[in-house]
Amino acid sequence: MNFLVETLRLIVFSIYYLLEALVKMFIPIRKSIAGETVLITGAGSGIGRLLAVELAGMDVTVVLWDINVEGLKETARAMKEKGASRVHYYRTDCSDRAEVYRVADQVKREVGDVTILVNNAGIVTGKKFMDSPDSLIEKTFQINTMAHFWTYKAFLPAMTEKNHGHLVSVASSAGLIGVNGLADYCSSKFGAVGFAESVALELVASGKDGIKTTIVCPFFIDTGMFDGCGTKWPRLLPALKPEYVAKKIVNAIQTDQTYLYLPRAIYALMFVKNLVPFKEAVILGMYFGAFNFMDSFKGRQKKEN
Repeated sequence: MNFLVETLRLIVFSIYYLLEALVKMFIPIRKSIAGETVLITGAGSGIGRLLAVELAGMDVTVVLWDINVEGLKETARAMKEKGASRVHYYRTDCSDRAEVYRVADQVKREVGDVTILVNNAGIVTGKKFMDSPDSLIEKTFQINTMAHFWTYKAFLPAMTEKNHGHLVSVASSAGLIGVNGLADYCSSKFGAVGFAESVALELVASGKDGIKTTIVCPFFIDTGMFDGCGTKWPRLLPALKPEYVAKKIVNAIQTDQTYLYLPRAIYALMFVKNLVPFKEAVILGMYFGAFNFMDSFKGRQKKEN
């Protein structure tokens, strides 16, 4: 009898949630984030800075983290020019667990509980696996993956206590599909996606439905991080404009969107990846130029002192 009841329950809820998703696709419901406290890691440049500026006029308190103090100052200045009045920044090395915990405690004392956490900080070595120094591989995982563990440990308890909050993981499409020349980066982003999904399920299982999660998986973004990289068919799969990505992430937060893949072609690629044989996937990868994305990689050039 339990089997029949649970099967009927599955069918009813499946139909309901599919219809709900369809309605939200055409009539999105946006929540207000006014009064929230948003912490963004990697806020000294790139997507982190653009996210902060995008939030500047939304009546939120924004906490900026980055290892680059000058970059943080520039982000704070850009936010204030857009009308932001509650901006705080802290030099933070997200690869250092002890420092993450120390600065997190400082934020809680000086600003208050973080209610929207955006794990955005990331690095890329741009080297093939056997050419990557062990120290750089470890650094990639420390920032792209492990830092998410420490920030969650620091800020999730307060969200859980109040059953209110939002966790945002800015991962990558390289966290969904392996890419030639990005073994350490892909692995670290796969880890970030898996971690975010697992914690999201823990929250659902524990009844904490007031804490939302968003996992962002964009294609290459034109921020300088992947300078020199290109696609074989740029009109079909172009590098993303960073301003567009920032706007889409903020929209995903406001609409409680669980997954955000950019561009939409990534949804189709994921479907194909799980459907076709491996050799067919290799042929498709060659067609799209996935084997040569990193051939001309330069990365973000450091400024000379």
